Parts: sequence; structure tokens; C-alpha cells
Amino acid sequence: MTRIGLISDTHGFLEQSIFTHFALCDEIWHAGDFGSGELAEALSSFKPLKGVYGNIDGREIRGVYPEQLVFFCEGVKVMIRHIGGYPPKYNPPTKKELLIHQPRLFISGHSHILKIMFDDTLQCLHMNPGAAGRQGWHTLKTVVRFSIDGEDIRDCEVIELGKK
Repeated sequence: MTRIGLISDTHGFLEQSIFTHFALCDEIWHAGDFGSGELAEALSSFKPLKGVYGNIDGREIRGVYPEQLVFFCEGVKVMIRHIGGYPPKYNPPTKKELLIHQPRLFISGHSHILKIMFDDTLQCLHMNPGAAGRQGWHTLKTVVRFSIDGEDIRDCEVIELGKK
């Protein structure tokens, strides 16, 4: 079993309680808009980190993190992009990539809107952890914690970090 801490849209701000909330996680996945290399370094020094760059990220982040990740976590194919949309309203580049890669789990950020929903058409679970930073129009900072056990995605928890 692999325990994942999912975070997005930190915009250079890292709530210190993340280290407590993600203490039992095996990996942290960041869905873009890190905001700074120092923030990425703090997370990667704490736990193994997978991530994609977001639209606000500069060369420092884009030099390390790609626009899209496609990988297997145990028996689950995962695709992560910062800007993606959600079922069935994916943006055209994301829709194309979803059809090519056919992941069982698609993760995006960007909207600052927490969403966890299943796409019946693509047979794919979509997760957007909302925003963990102080920038943007969201009012509540959120992250998600979940597990992948073989081919099962389970134990999904939304963690509220407080008002921004």
C-alpha cells in the first residue's frame, strides 16, 4: 500500500501543518503552481515528491518538473497535469492526453476548487485537491490524503487547513 499526500496551488506558501498531515504518507504529489523552488525543496526533503509545473511556475520549477506526468503507482495508472478541467469538461489538450494514456486516476489543480469525482465515460477517478496557498479566490485551504493498494484507490480524506 502506498499512502499519498496530494497538494496543489501553494503559490509559494507552505502551511507548516502539512508536515503533520503528511507524516504517514509515503509520497507527496504536487499538482502545480508550486510558486518557489524553496517550497519544492522543503517538500522533497520531507518525502519523495512527484509534481508538475503550473502556469505561475518559472524556469526554476519548469526545469525540474514536467507539464505532465504519467506513471504507475502500484497497479493504478496515474496522470497529473496542472490545467486539466474535470469530468466531462476537460480542456482539449487534456482530453486528448486522457484518451491516449487512459489513466485510472487523473489529478489536476489550477481551479482552486476541490473536486473528487468519477468519470463514467473514461472509467477514471478525477481529483483536484483545491488550493493550499494564500493566493487565489478560494476561501479555505485544502489538501487530500489517500492510499493506493494494488489496483484500489481508497481511504480518501479531505483535510481543511483553515482560511487563507
